[in-house]
Amino acid sequence: MSSSVLAASSPLPAVVVEGPQHARAVEVLVDRAFGPGRFAKSSERLREGNHKLDDCSFVALLDGRVIGSVRLWPVTVGGKRVAFLGPLAVDADERRHGLGQALVEAACAAAAKAGWPAVLLVGDAPYFARMGFSAAPVAQAIMPGPTDQRRVLVRALAEGGDEGLAGPIRAV
Repeated sequence: MSSSVLAASSPLPAVVVEGPQHARAVEVLVDRAFGPGRFAKSSERLREGNHKLDDCSFVALLDGRVIGSVRLWPVTVGGKRVAFLGPLAVDADERRHGLGQALVEAACAAAAKAGWPAVLLVGDAPYFARMGFSAAPVAQAIMPGPTDQRRVLVRALAEGGDEGLAGPIRAV
């Protein structure tokens, strides 16, 4: 490959644990991605008054700028503790890098390492199925507020981690 081609190619984003210095940029990114309507979503009820799992929340950085973010939150499903993923946001101009999947994989790996049995989310089934998420194990889980139940998905991180997930989903 010629040096001119190397110089023209852009650097790859780095996926790192979200630190306090990223918080404002993450909020701006999520606001741009979802708009003010995000506060009306039932997923937001699980984040209100809750504290994100710091070692399981990640940002994607390009030249020091936050271009992607994913956060995990502690919740229970019928009393069983699981990690709740969201929001997942990637800057519209940077979606070609596969950052969404890289962020989700980093968050799931960190959650598994931290001993969480499963990760739960509300999202697009065809997109998240590629990363091992399924709706079947959480068919009896009940989100707070109106939610399309087909969008409630889970990924087991440990053997049996997605079993017995029935009942109300609540913030811890």
